Amino acid sequence: MIGIGFVYLVAGSFFATCALLGLVDRRWANALFHALLATSFFAGDRIGDLGNGVLVLALVATATSGRMRRGEPADQVAPRGPLLMLALVIPATALGGTLLFKQMPALIDPAQATLVALAIGVLLALILCHLFLRPAPLDGIRAGRRLLDEIGWAAVMPQLLASLGAVFALAGVGDVVGRLVGGAIPAGSVFGAVVAYGLGMALFTIVMGNAFAAFPVMAAAVGIPLLVHQFGGDPAPVAAIGMLAGFCGTLLTPMAANFNIVPAALLELKDRYGVIRAQAATALPLLLFNILLLWWVIR
Repeated sequence: MIGIGFVYLVAGSFFATCALLGLVDRRWANALFHALLATSFFAGDRIGDLGNGVLVLALVATATSGRMRRGEPADQVAPRGPLLMLALVIPATALGGTLLFKQMPALIDPAQATLVALAIGVLLALILCHLFLRPAPLDGIRAGRRLLDEIGWAAVMPQLLASLGAVFALAGVGDVVGRLVGGAIPAGSVFGAVVAYGLGMALFTIVMGNAFAAFPVMAAAVGIPLLVHQFGGDPAPVAAIGMLAGFCGTLLTPMAANFNIVPAALLELKDRYGVIRAQAATALPLLLFNILLLWWVIR
């Protein structure tokens, strides 16, 4: 059965190739950073908790050493039209594959259908790019490595923050927040619970930098005990709209460095927080809409 192992193999192979290219170019710190990422994908389930902890510390030490070099400017720019159409192969394959693979449980793990389809979409888009644009064999990998080098350590921030959310959930932060929220919400108030959930998702995301980190906390605090169990809400829209509320917080926080700070640096904006300021006018009304939508769904 094809499952998450296939996705890890694809991702690990990419990072391993980036590490080899870094060695060839004598970008030692970049090569080490990519090699550590490749190791986590290839052997993360075999080296145990201690091994993974050491690996993460090595990643942090490498990223903060100041020796990682930024990506080199591209030698040439591919035609925008064909490139855009080929890029759309990825979401199209991910969507179609998700719907198809869930009907093939003997071949594809249904729980990982979306990730498997996404990985296949990336490989298919890469093959089509080589067929239509005919670049040098490793140009696609080099372009990906160049973008990774520009982003630097922030490339792994979503995974680290999502792990932080899991740690918070295991530590019982959700229970503590639930008791505080439960004392502040009027008894039997669906709207109060929805507002607490939506605002909580946004605020925790602003603090933690990632909606995936905020979700375990707010789901344990408000989403499951109040919106689902007490008020009978459907778990699917509660989870989906809650994540959308969290994404509104992503638009407003410098903690989401890979989304908001790195683009400002790459674009060489004078205002370091220019991206956040531009997104605020979208994030706040969208947060209000998500709260009202969830209230309408549950009531």
